[in-house]
Amino acid sequence: MNHDATTIPDAPPSLPWLTTEQMIEVDRIMVEDLGIGLVQMMESAGRDLAQLARVRFFGGDPRGRRIAVLAGPGGNGGGALVAARRLHGWGAHVTVVTSSPSDRFAEVPAAQLARVDRLGIEIHDTDRVDRLGSFDVVIDGIIGYSLAGAPRGLAATLIGWANGTARPVLSLDLPSGLDATTGDAHDPVVRAAATLTLALPKVGLRHVGARPLVGELYVGDIGVPPEVFTAPTVGVDVGAIFVTAEILRIW
Repeated sequence: MNHDATTIPDAPPSLPWLTTEQMIEVDRIMVEDLGIGLVQMMESAGRDLAQLARVRFFGGDPRGRRIAVLAGPGGNGGGALVAARRLHGWGAHVTVVTSSPSDRFAEVPAAQLARVDRLGIEIHDTDRVDRLGSFDVVIDGIIGYSLAGAPRGLAATLIGWANGTARPVLSLDLPSGLDATTGDAHDPVVRAAATLTLALPKVGLRHVGARPLVGELYVGDIGVPPEVFTAPTVGVDVGAIFVTAEILRIW
């Protein structure tokens, strides 16, 4: 069966939007109060990201397609690495490029990087990215909503490379270099063809200056119960958003 983005249902127009502070609190409640670990949420994020890549860019069949997965050392990179593993399992030719040495990865993303390595998926550091050839799609998992200031060092180099490939970029949660709350675009910032935001969209994504960087916007289900959003420290009433699908299109 052939699939494309039209098979992804639209999100309800009343969908709430979160600030960075609200999303940090959502993550805290999930882990500390409900005991739903980062690994579980990361696996869900990566599964949704791989599925969106498969449907939106490969017509439902990624076999033989070349995908570059750009992974930073935090949770955003961990989700991208889960997507790399899944797309590899679906027959794609996946190459991972990291923006930090493996010993600087946080514990949970480091475990995802080790799994990718054990599968024999190519892993390169940023310094070699210009020698990797061409790709059909680039997945951006460099920096997530915890961005503080403009990207620097190897992360900035990788963002510049992604923008220069002339291939579509699919960003996880938000384009790397974009402020999740204000929508300010730092220098550099990823210019995405599509973005899969997680749980609920971040308010910065709808800023008028951010829209051209975000591209098509989708939201993915990472298993956050409605009760987490309605907690007094978050204060958002969402209901059962993902009744019909685990990925919804916002625009």
